[in-house]
Amino acid sequence: SSAASDVYKRQRIDLHGKTEAVAHYALLGFLRSAHGMGLRHVLVITGRGSSSGSTGALRRAFPHWIATDAFRRLVSGFDTAERSHGGEGAFYVRLRKT
Repeated sequence: SSAASDVYKRQRIDLHGKTEAVAHYALLGFLRSAHGMGLRHVLVITGRGSSSGSTGALRRAFPHWIATDAFRRLVSGFDTAERSHGGEGAFYVRLRKT
């Protein structure tokens, strides 16, 4: 396995199946902790919304969360993940230097 995929195996949070409120606070806590440890890249799994019972609400909410002050302090940018890391149902998040 490549170094990159190892990084994302360790430094990831799976929000799939959580409510928006729970996912929002879980993500903020995870990013604060990762940022505090000096991590620069993490994987956030929101789910695609195509599975039964999932609406894709987290995937749609994610960019709006990242645009808020609490997240902007921690995050410098994000990209949709590669297919092997969840594709459209996941994001690579770049954290600011501490």
